[in-house]
Amino acid sequence: MSPQELKLVLESGLLSFPLTDFDAELNFEPKGYAERLEWLQPYGASALFAAGGTGEFFSLEPGEYSEVIKVALDTCRGRTPILAGAGGPTRVAIQYAQEAERLGAQGILLLPHYLTEASQEGLIAHVQAVCRSVKFGVVVYNRGACRLTPKSLLVLAETCPNLIGFKDGIGDIEKFVAIRQTLGERFAYLGGLPTAEVFAGAYKAMGCPVYSSAVFNFIPKTAMEFYNAHAAGDTATCDRLIRDFFLPYIALRNKGEGYAVSIVKAGAAIAGHSAGPVRPPLSDMLPAEVEELRALMAPLGAQ
Repeated sequence: MSPQELKLVLESGLLSFPLTDFDAELNFEPKGYAERLEWLQPYGASALFAAGGTGEFFSLEPGEYSEVIKVALDTCRGRTPILAGAGGPTRVAIQYAQEAERLGAQGILLLPHYLTEASQEGLIAHVQAVCRSVKFGVVVYNRGACRLTPKSLLVLAETCPNLIGFKDGIGDIEKFVAIRQTLGERFAYLGGLPTAEVFAGAYKAMGCPVYSSAVFNFIPKTAMEFYNAHAAGDTATCDRLIRDFFLPYIALRNKGEGYAVSIVKAGAAIAGHSAGPVRPPLSDMLPAEVEELRALMAPLGAQ
């Protein structure tokens, strides 16, 4: 798949990032991961990000990373494009990107580099180095320590033909509008704020109609219902789901640090597709919180 072909895929429908399965000893569990992907296939996500943020990329060592991406590709080959997560310091991110390309992934989501802040010049050099190390498509995730300006993205657009996507996880409306107006149709624009459904309407109005859904991991039917309503301009359905599910869900997610991942793993377990516990430094939800989530999911029925 060429970078431009991948761009069209990213612009065509709902995206998601599957959980990574761990066993009770926190080892990667490939059989469960493959079964998870098989379960999610029929619901129709246009592409999946393997070993992304919700897939706990930050907790995987290199050997595990290769195994996760290989299982995703073997399971989804010919059906759903797979983008691999990649990130960390520049040379490490290059190694992940090149390994994903070697294994046959269709592209990468370039996650933020590391803890320390960086200048725009440093961020440009970082993204350029990763893009130039591979031939397939790259999507940059604007979040955390990676906060690219419109001017920086213009430089990257001119120097990195395979940089085809911009995923926003910051939510700065002024900056996003400036980026969208400056870069036009050069990139596929993806909404990437946690619980993206709540922000979907606002992002669509800014020229970003596509987003990645975390809840697709445990209520895929509802996730697709919301996306299809969003795409069709059915605000009544979107408002109902935001009011009845997403706002209470966010309130529950906000009870703990790192719960953006933990709550998704809890939801998958409730749905009968457990991915095991989260790895440190994340922590699982408390039992009482899991029961709150169970009650919130109950009216949605079978997924």
